Formats: sequence, C-alpha cells, structure tokens
Amino acid sequence: MSGATGAGPAETGENGARGPAADSQGGIVTDTRGPQAQPPAQPYQAPQAYPAPSGPAAPRGGGQAAGQRKPRTGARMTPRTRKARLRVAKADPWSVMKVSFLLSIALGICTIVAAAVLWMVMDAMGVFSTVGGTISEATGSNESNGFDLQSFLSLPRVLIFTSVIAVIDVVLATALATLGAFIYNLSAGFVGGVELTLAEDE
Repeated sequence: MSGATGAGPAETGENGARGPAADSQGGIVTDTRGPQAQPPAQPYQAPQAYPAPSGPAAPRGGGQAAGQRKPRTGARMTPRTRKARLRVAKADPWSVMKVSFLLSIALGICTIVAAAVLWMVMDAMGVFSTVGGTISEATGSNESNGFDLQSFLSLPRVLIFTSVIAVIDVVLATALATLGAFIYNLSAGFVGGVELTLAEDE
C-alpha cells in the first residue's frame, strides 16, 4: 500500500496562510490556496428610523441627512376654534330671586341718584321758577295766587316719590324674576331648554 498516510503539521506564515507541510514519508506538501483576502473594514453606521429615498428625487447629502425627515414649509397651520354646545336645562328659582333682588336694589339706588341730579340741574337752569310763574299766573285769581309749582316739586318731595317708586320696583322685579324661573323650568321640561354655543377665543 503506497501513498502518504498523513501530513504533518502545516507551518503558518505571517499573513495567516499555511505554509508547506511535511508528510509521514518525508515529502513536502504545498498549500496552493494562497493567502485569503480579508474584507476591508467598514465604518459603523447607526440604524435609521426612515429609509433613504431612492430615485431622482433623493437628496445628494450623506446617509444621515437622507434618513432625516424634513418639515414641510408650504403647509399653513391654522388654529382651530373649539366650540361647545350647551343647554340650560333648569334655572334655580332661589338663586334667580337673590340675583334679581340685588340687581333691582342697585337699579333703585341709581334711579334715586339720577332723579336728584336731574332736579339740581333743572333748578340751576331756572326751569322751575319760569314754569312755576307761568302756571301760577294761569291758575291765579284776585283771591288766590294760583298753583305753586316750586313748593310742590321741592327736592325732599321728589326724593320721597322716587324712593317709593324704587321700592315698588325692587318688589316687582324680584317677584317677576322668580316667577319667570318657575315658568322656564316648566317649559324646559317639554322643549329641553335654551341651547347655547360657546366658542373659545383665539
């Protein structure tokens, strides 16, 4: 039986290639494969969230610039106005009575102050003396001097008369507002109440 029964250990060169090896009979076995080429080292690239576009519209920048999403400059951002549609289903009569009472008191005070200021302005302009003299001449006679308008329309009498009107206004306004709340609650049970649309300011 002839032939090499085995090869000895191969010698390794500087580049990692195997050199000639000796067989068991003293022959030399040569490795003909030669040195194997190592792939060149590539720089590390981080993974991209979006794939780079391909084709003629692809950007000419690097890989990182191609993978980034750019904002659209042509789009216009218009603010949206939020709206809420509400419905007044019930009005509390007690709260309506309190609010109407306070508002009617404020309106009565304003009425008294306005009457006092108006009387002072008309008295300074001489309206009462002129009109009072004309009325006293028209209603006077040889026995009486006629109707005295200045004494009848004095400031205390005007303020008392205005105060009585203001008190009556407070009572009537409070009662009517409370009654209106009851009537609104009854009508809201049938038709659902008044609907309101509220919009947010821009």
